[in-house]
Amino acid sequence: MELSQLARKEIINLYDGTRLGFVGDADLLIDCSTGYIRSIIISKGMGFKTKYARELVIPWKTVKKIGDEVIVVDMPSHP
Repeated sequence: MELSQLARKEIINLYDGTRLGFVGDADLLIDCSTGYIRSIIISKGMGFKTKYARELVIPWKTVKKIGDEVIVVDMPSHP
C-alpha cells in the first residue's frame, strides 16, 4: 500500500467506537532497520508541541483491520 492511500484513512477505536483522527494528520514512527511502521502518533491540543498539546501513540500491534476507508485499532484506554 502506498503512503498516499494510507494517509486518507480514518482511525477508529474498536474498543469504544471513538474516531481518533486521520493517518494523514499523524506522524508515523518507522523502524529504520526493517521499514515497518511501529506506531501512529496523533497530536491533539492547541498547537503542536506546546505545553497544551498531547500525543496519542497508537502502537501498530493494536491495528486489527485496514479497510478501504478506515483503520480499526483496539485500544482499551486512551486519553
